[in-house]
Amino acid sequence: MQRVVLLFGGASNEHSISCATASGVLSAIDRAKYQVIPVGITRAGQFVPAVDDLKHWALTEGELPEVVFAGESIIWPSAGSKELKYSKADGSVHTLGVIDVVFPVLHGPNGEDGTMQGFLELLNLPYVGNGVFASAAGMDKEFSKALFIAAGLPVTPHVVIHKQQWLADPETVLANIKKLGTLPLFVKPARAGSSVGVSKVKDMADFAKALEVAFNEDSKVTVEQGLVGREVECAVLSQRGGGAPRVSVAGEIVMKTREFYDFDAKYRDGDAAELICPADLTPEQLAEMQALARRAFNALGCFGLARADFFLTKDGFFVNELNLMPGFTPISMYPKCWQATGMTYTDLIDELIQLAFERN
Repeated sequence: MQRVVLLFGGASNEHSISCATASGVLSAIDRAKYQVIPVGITRAGQFVPAVDDLKHWALTEGELPEVVFAGESIIWPSAGSKELKYSKADGSVHTLGVIDVVFPVLHGPNGEDGTMQGFLELLNLPYVGNGVFASAAGMDKEFSKALFIAAGLPVTPHVVIHKQQWLADPETVLANIKKLGTLPLFVKPARAGSSVGVSKVKDMADFAKALEVAFNEDSKVTVEQGLVGREVECAVLSQRGGGAPRVSVAGEIVMKTREFYDFDAKYRDGDAAELICPADLTPEQLAEMQALARRAFNALGCFGLARADFFLTKDGFFVNELNLMPGFTPISMYPKCWQATGMTYTDLIDELIQLAFERN
């Protein structure tokens, strides 16, 4: 039986979402094939043994799960060993066994952005998902969009603003913003996820406040033109043996009660949006979207998984972004798209783990 370290939590504003993702994996991973060792990361960055209890880590109404330090600390392998250990408060050291693979389900900075991937590579441990460069590029909206443009992909019109630039020369920033055209605009932290710190600006009188909200999360923001169209997504998965990436059928986000698909709509307000999968696209539209998703996946040098997010407008598809560790609960769009394509949640988890072994 292969031993899988499920790594979640993290020092980011998406800590609780990562815990919920871990709950989903715990609920579906093939226990006849894999022994799971849950390892949490506190908001302060401490690695701790975690309980193997999907209900403990699930999102519940009014409460967000959190990894806390309770006196025990993980000791990562060293000197070529792959044995994972932990220390108790009394200083005694105990083993958790030899690691076969790490499955990091971390969202946001300090986990999804290449930092954890580099850490695991230094330890010479196989891990699920994208490597250091793709993770870093995918997390940074400025550089991911630049790579998409270099690959000839249609990208949401946007402007990048650094905090110091805004403070020193707001007039030039506003002049660049005007070139994006009509309102609304979306103001986003450049290196954050789950729509944390994102604002929809329908009146330029609110623009400075939206920048302030975004700068609370990051010193760099992207301002995007608010495209009129449908929000459609598809799931991308590497192929064993190095073949072309597989792409699922499309899903669609249909807003019902909120302005856009913000944090609360994603995780707290079940009535805010409807996730439809498969989306109502013509065969030609689906084929075009899947081809663009493959090109975007390759443009960032991705491996393992990504969710490709698009706007479908009267002028065609525009790539919004790739999410390199998308929401991964059973009801998240990424697994839902694969389920609609014919792959179960359990089989998807297995496929990702086996891809990690193949890469290593």
